[in-house]
Amino acid sequence: MRYISTRGRAPALGFEEALLTGLARDGGLYVPETWPTLTGPEIRALAGLPYAEAVFRVMRPFVGDAIPEDDLGALLVEAYAGFDHPAVAPLKQLDSRTWLLELTHGPTLAFKDYALQVLGRLFDTLLARRGERVTIVGATSGDTGSAAIEACRDREAIDIFILHPKGQVSEVQRRQMTTVASDNVFNLAIEGSFDDCQDLLKALFNDAAFRDEMNLSAVNSINWARIVAQIAYYMVAGAALGAPERAVAFAVPTGNFGNVYAAYAAGRMGLPLAKLIVGSNRNDIVARCFETGVMTVAGVEPTLSPSMDIQISSNFERLLLDLYDGEGQAVAAAMEGFRASGSLDLGQARWQRALELFAAARRDDPGTLAEIARVYGESGELVDPHTAIGIAAARDQAGSVPDPHAPIVAVATAHPAKFPDAVERATGVRPALPPRLADLLERPERLSVLPNDLAQVRDYVRTHARPGPRTHDRMRKMGAA
Repeated sequence: MRYISTRGRAPALGFEEALLTGLARDGGLYVPETWPTLTGPEIRALAGLPYAEAVFRVMRPFVGDAIPEDDLGALLVEAYAGFDHPAVAPLKQLDSRTWLLELTHGPTLAFKDYALQVLGRLFDTLLARRGERVTIVGATSGDTGSAAIEACRDREAIDIFILHPKGQVSEVQRRQMTTVASDNVFNLAIEGSFDDCQDLLKALFNDAAFRDEMNLSAVNSINWARIVAQIAYYMVAGAALGAPERAVAFAVPTGNFGNVYAAYAAGRMGLPLAKLIVGSNRNDIVARCFETGVMTVAGVEPTLSPSMDIQISSNFERLLLDLYDGEGQAVAAAMEGFRASGSLDLGQARWQRALELFAAARRDDPGTLAEIARVYGESGELVDPHTAIGIAAARDQAGSVPDPHAPIVAVATAHPAKFPDAVERATGVRPALPPRLADLLERPERLSVLPNDLAQVRDYVRTHARPGPRTHDRMRKMGAA
């Protein structure tokens, strides 16, 4: 299995190099050169399997011979052993047609755990084999940071630096990052928005000399291995609801487009998709794009669903590659124009192709609170603001699903206790943290506040990363390839 850049100007890599590299050296994101597929019987067989075994069957063709099968299987068993539900990713029925896919049972109570618990162990395995160290730099709008830190804490071959927008994540989200006392963990509160953090991240990766010096890698969903592990829960949910004999629709609260892209990738692997419904908050660049065919940047507004307070959704570029018929140079030109002008017109034909599969809906803060209250009143379920937007999108766009009998799965992306103020405001009930996190608000914090300045962030990383063997020669050769 080989991976190519969405922008067509970087060398194709194997799974191991794509994972360790993260962002392609031309600024693009890695995708499979060809998509592996599962047959109907193989999809059907996922139903009822232990979750780690199902993930193994989905991931194996993407990994190829980079990791022996026995080692990959053992790694996945270990990755999901600490999740607090026996099904790991259980389905719960909300009404006659709508289901909830609970991705809230990992160590940090968010869907990011389902990929990052795997990713941290993949890094460990590959770096130990190479005798190398890596510097991970990530940007988070809330949940990625804590999940990445939990996956990478105390790992000898990894230093991890997480950037988050100062004052723009919930207290629980922040403390899940800043109360980890491990020596290899560094939290940077950036005076700016999540998009500023993401721009800093990309600038660090695009600084070739610094990237080689520090052996940078990524845990954001720009890293292909993140997407691969996320494909599995869509496959498992689809099989449980009758795939491949019937198609399934998914409604996904969307910020950086990685989670819904994983559902799209499941479709590329053979899962029959009835519709992919994107849920947005006030920061609705993706919803507006599907509604108008034009992606236009606006200012980021803080909301009750901070993990979606994003205007530049990096993973949308992966979908663009398919809409541009695999022409990486065309995607590169489109993205360069988007960066320069703040607008990208898909064109009528590409827009209509996207609408064959995608639909979108949005909720502002009052609408989000109303949806949390409605769900609680009708089902007794407490849901966080992001999940509420996904459920609302499922209801709004149910009519866009061609098969009126197809189940619609709304994706629960975070535990309600991560956003207790909003949930209590909507329902009068304050959700409690699980016992293992009960003292979270009392733990001491460690973080550094930095301005939105590339030079200062770069110097901080260089100063605090621990010394050790890195891979200057290999990375330079890749850049010259």
